[in-house]
Amino acid sequence: MKFEDLRITLYADGADIEGMKEEYRKGFVKGFTTNPTLMKKAGVKDYVSFAKEALSEIPDLPLSLEVFADDFETMEKEARVISALSDNVFVKIPITNSRGESSIPLIKKLSADGIKLNVTAILTLAQVRDTVAAFKEGTENIVSVFAGRIMDTGVDAMPVMKETSEICKTKPGTLSLWASCREVYNIIQADQCGTDIITVTNPILAKLPGLGKDLTQLSLETVQMFVNDGKSLGFSILG
Repeated sequence: MKFEDLRITLYADGADIEGMKEEYRKGFVKGFTTNPTLMKKAGVKDYVSFAKEALSEIPDLPLSLEVFADDFETMEKEARVISALSDNVFVKIPITNSRGESSIPLIKKLSADGIKLNVTAILTLAQVRDTVAAFKEGTENIVSVFAGRIMDTGVDAMPVMKETSEICKTKPGTLSLWASCREVYNIIQADQCGTDIITVTNPILAKLPGLGKDLTQLSLETVQMFVNDGKSLGFSILG
């Protein structure tokens, strides 16, 4: 299978500005997402400066930026500041706070004001249903289900993602998203589920040219890699 055969939309997932700029220039991905953990990994020191730079470099594609607060009052204030940065911003709201308290009332409130939302850290169909029900009719939203984390527990995420896709279709303007992509094959799986978007990190994006590659040729290239690496080590087994 070639990438051109897939219907799914790819978003780049990360917080390294240079990496984001590179993917934007390639024109392959159609949106960007980030989160506090990715920002920490990338060494981001100032949230607003990072957001403004990212938006100046990516002015015309969806960009999801997440709130940092853990209480809903502050979360709401942050969401409104983030949303006001640009029309192409989606505000990421976690489905609960760290105490397990539901974010649905806040989601409903923000959506009623027309703020574009990306509800994140979803892992159950009950959370999907509650989230979609909270969106105001006619608004644009994303429902991010962490399929990779579901599969990390030994559970097949595909039935969840298939039903998520159907639930999202009941509210026009709402898109389903496969989050925590672990490998290229997840893109195929997400496409088979009818998922609208999959977020992919730069290391996995770099593997996409290998999609549909002849396996015999790949086997040969793997052996060639082993031989070349062995030569570079200068080892001698026979003395």
